[in-house]
Amino acid sequence: MLKNVVAVVMDGVAPFELGVLCEAFGVDRSDAGVPTIDFAVCGVTPGPVETSMGFSLVVGEGLDRVAEADLVAVPAMPRDAGYPEPVLEALRAANERGARVMSVCTGAFVLAAAGLLDGRRCTTHWRYSDELAARYPLAKVDPDVLYVDDDNVITSAGSAAGLDASLHLWREEYGAAIAAAVARRMVVPPHRDGGQAQFVEAPIRAANAPTLAGVLDYMASHLGEEMTIDSVARLANMSSRTFARRFRAETGTTPYDWLLARRVTEAQRLLEEGDDPIERVAVLCGFGTAGALRHHFAKRLGTTPQAYRAAFCHRDR
Repeated sequence: MLKNVVAVVMDGVAPFELGVLCEAFGVDRSDAGVPTIDFAVCGVTPGPVETSMGFSLVVGEGLDRVAEADLVAVPAMPRDAGYPEPVLEALRAANERGARVMSVCTGAFVLAAAGLLDGRRCTTHWRYSDELAARYPLAKVDPDVLYVDDDNVITSAGSAAGLDASLHLWREEYGAAIAAAVARRMVVPPHRDGGQAQFVEAPIRAANAPTLAGVLDYMASHLGEEMTIDSVARLANMSSRTFARRFRAETGTTPYDWLLARRVTEAQRLLEEGDDPIERVAVLCGFGTAGALRHHFAKRLGTTPQAYRAAFCHRDR
């Protein structure tokens, strides 16, 4: 179980990507029912660390803190740096004892230097994926995904993809409801399009939607009902054309795509938390038939409802 997380920093660390890890694992959200993580930032030794933005951080922990962690995370680092051997040794030791090891953006170069990407599928920021593959030919670099989880080694693409990978870990360890609570507090987008299917619950509206907030809430709470653009436009006291235009302006998408994303998300939750047959899940989510659910699941997530349930059902945890 994920209870103890450490971020390893060295000179040249990118503060934003470090902030991603601090936000994902270092914030106390126990008031929302989220388990508290024992989170720390460590360096080779305690003391000041220069960031890529020209200011310094002072870390209070050394690498001995890594030995206690369930997850050892490396934020973005300079790609051409000679990484300290004690850091590489600490990462190898963590992996060997079964801890998860994670990188954000160019932190993947540190994992690769430690040999942890040899023979593993992995990713990094698309600008540097060719470089990673050329320098570490044993790594199976996939430039088209947001994150990869390969046998307890997680690599994520550019900055915000670190949040996707972090939410993936929350979801794997604690289930959909906890991941949703974390995501809601971080106010992340409800759906992340990308080459890799994202097993991250969409917990919030895409935008504040000041005009349509009530309509969006209604749609989200009546997913099992048949809806047309005409019927929801009437709820907003608008013509269908005006409603469609206002909907895109306030949410960035169409009513159909917004509703479809919510229905897939609700299907994910039901598959994770319940044991209703696929046919029943399809009805409850508004897809009508199991075939329609399978179609949209495959299109959006790249998997089947059955396979998703097998991978992410948490009833026995």
